[in-house]
Amino acid sequence: MTRDPLESRPEVRIDRSDVGLRVSVRRLSEFVDDRPVFRDAIGVLTSWDDHGLVVEPRAGGPVAFPEKLLVAGKVVPPFPARRAPLPSATAVELQRIAGRGWPAVEQERLGEWTLRAAAGFTRRANSVQALGDPGLPLPQALAAVRAWYAERALPAYVEVISPGSPEDLRAELDRLGAGYAPTLVLTAPLAAVARSGAGHERVRLSRTADAGWMSLYRRVSEDPGVEEAARQVLHGGPSVWFATVPGAVGQPPLAIGRCVVDGPWACFGAVEVQPYARRAGLATAVMAVLAARAAEEGASGAYLQVEAENGGAIALYDGLGFTTSHTYHYALLPQE
Repeated sequence: MTRDPLESRPEVRIDRSDVGLRVSVRRLSEFVDDRPVFRDAIGVLTSWDDHGLVVEPRAGGPVAFPEKLLVAGKVVPPFPARRAPLPSATAVELQRIAGRGWPAVEQERLGEWTLRAAAGFTRRANSVQALGDPGLPLPQALAAVRAWYAERALPAYVEVISPGSPEDLRAELDRLGAGYAPTLVLTAPLAAVARSGAGHERVRLSRTADAGWMSLYRRVSEDPGVEEAARQVLHGGPSVWFATVPGAVGQPPLAIGRCVVDGPWACFGAVEVQPYARRAGLATAVMAVLAARAAEEGASGAYLQVEAENGGAIALYDGLGFTTSHTYHYALLPQE
């Protein structure tokens, strides 16, 4: 009689409260010639419910299996990010990467320009990324931009990069309209971010932003159309992770963050901390756990975008080793 290999399985030292942490699990995979075959996986435990467990390793897609096949499991430390040089990228290349990490609901090409709209949710997702040649003389291209946004009842913003945007475009936009929201793009080696701070065990990772996460995100709108656009933008990108530091039972999160992994680059954003929980290292812990996951997926560089007037955030990022790559702002085209 073949013995049930799960009758005397080793102690399982994880439970459903560990969802969001990095774990190591062993599961019964199959029987070959009446002998059990076990398989291991290390990654983020993204789900554990009546349907079973889901673990996301560094590559290869999620691993899902019924709870009854779990042989062993334990929480393991975040991935040990190794020191590596900052990836090479020009301001224009990095801005294109940033566009992929914050994709608008609606996008349309105008030559090498990208028209973006998302029901007005953030200027970044509701502006034209004017990189390269629009395929039209500049006055005609800007007229096309005006018309496209007018059709959607949105202001016509142009993203202006320094350095990076063509001189004739910058000169024309300076003549036509005032600049808005000057923003710094900061970069840093990812390993420095992953190794910063303490409190990693308090941070939970997820592939989706739940109601608690959204409740702390400061850009939430009461307009259902804008709210839906926000969710689409937030969940868009090559490999998106959301971080949460849970509050007390029944209470909102203490801190949140978002990271998008795109090849060698990881973009950080939406780092928010409850006012009463600030100065306790939670923002640093959130970024460190997100950075460790990004490193596990192969990234080695970190970047983020912060408004030039946000002195508190800039001070935090300075302490993590971020330096300025380039700047950008938005120019509002006047209505004709």
